[in-house]
Amino acid sequence: MFIDTHAHLFYPNFNDDLEEVIRNARQSGIDYILVPATDLASSAQAIELADKYDFIYASVGIHPHDTNEWEDSLIDNLRDLSKHEKVVAIGEIGLDYYYDFSPKEKQIKAFEAQIELALELKLPIIVHNREASGDIMAIIEKYKDTPLKAQFHCYSGSLEEARRLIELRHFVSFTGNITFSKANTLRNIVKKIAVENMLLETDSPFMTPAPHRGKRNEPSYIRLIAEKIAELHGITVQDVARTTSYNAFKLFGIGKKPDLSYTYKIGNSLYVNVTNRCNADCVFCDRKGDAVINGYNLKMKKSEEPGADVYIKEIGDPKQYKEIVFCGYGEPTIRWDVVKEIARYVKENGGKTRLNTDGHGNYINKRDITPELDGLIDVVSISLNSVDPEQYAKLMRVDPKMHAEMLDFARKAKKYSKVVMSIVGINGVDAERAKEFVTEELGVEFREREYF
Repeated sequence: MFIDTHAHLFYPNFNDDLEEVIRNARQSGIDYILVPATDLASSAQAIELADKYDFIYASVGIHPHDTNEWEDSLIDNLRDLSKHEKVVAIGEIGLDYYYDFSPKEKQIKAFEAQIELALELKLPIIVHNREASGDIMAIIEKYKDTPLKAQFHCYSGSLEEARRLIELRHFVSFTGNITFSKANTLRNIVKKIAVENMLLETDSPFMTPAPHRGKRNEPSYIRLIAEKIAELHGITVQDVARTTSYNAFKLFGIGKKPDLSYTYKIGNSLYVNVTNRCNADCVFCDRKGDAVINGYNLKMKKSEEPGADVYIKEIGDPKQYKEIVFCGYGEPTIRWDVVKEIARYVKENGGKTRLNTDGHGNYINKRDITPELDGLIDVVSISLNSVDPEQYAKLMRVDPKMHAEMLDFARKAKKYSKVVMSIVGINGVDAERAKEFVTEELGVEFREREYF
């Protein structure tokens, strides 16, 4: 169920009861544990643990605290250690300006050298950052056009920095500190970052979550962190576990990719994966990539698209869900007749419906389909993305004229359904201007959703 991506099980305070810690982890639903090293000795220890336990993996690297004696020859040692089949990353590496254990120049040199090694070996990195965000971000930006992938563990940067890291296809993770009573600022960041961009970690034996704060941390406490993330996002612990476990597979290759889902549950809503086809090609959409959301595999060829009867069978009693949402990695109105057939079944059986769309349904179907929403679709969520047609066109990779097409669809649709217009919260998009436009000029609801 869970993957703890950061547990230093080689620390001496696990020596007396490691077997019990391992049993606790397994009984708590942990499928895999990643043990990140901090120096050459712990790199060997992490590999030893990975050899002993089939569900443990290792990473190798030199922590910034241990870079005082850094020499470039250490790269050869790390390269040799990385040949082990269960080494899945270079880390824990990075910068720490809080403590004065190593000169900044040494830390930076070691960090960049290990990034280069990771690129050479085609491995991700696990990044430690404490009061060094300026230099961390500057260094990561230098690698923006490379295949570098990273986990920013125990994330402590700003929301803006997190958004930029996510734009660069990196992941962030949070520890037990999100459960601390005075961590409201950090919790607000957690709340604004989509779970699709997160990994779970305990950072054992450190950062013990409440109510165990003050005691040694261990992987079995991962559920407490997952529960807090679920609470902040209004979803279930199972949603958090499934999503973050897939993210661990995507970044580290731990676990496996799930099978194709035609319908998928998030929170208490059931989503219908209608199609992967779309007339747009949004820069923030993974339709042409893995097409996985919240740990569900939605990758579907046209030949794999089922008929309405398959979806209806999986829905069963629609009243058991908050709503049935037509939403996948594609534009649902491309299969408008199928959507209507399913929606009719849902409404006839007491359920509620929502359509997530780019607002190009009239253009796609070559007619005004908005009157057909009446009685079938309760809520229409339209991707506004930007009030500026040129920016809209760049974000969605469509002709700028589609902006007017989308707005026309919204104005017509609100006669028949509740309309909500949304933007993706990425740097460069004017959210306040969009909100004012949507609420005052169009007279519909506005929502900002996080980039994923």
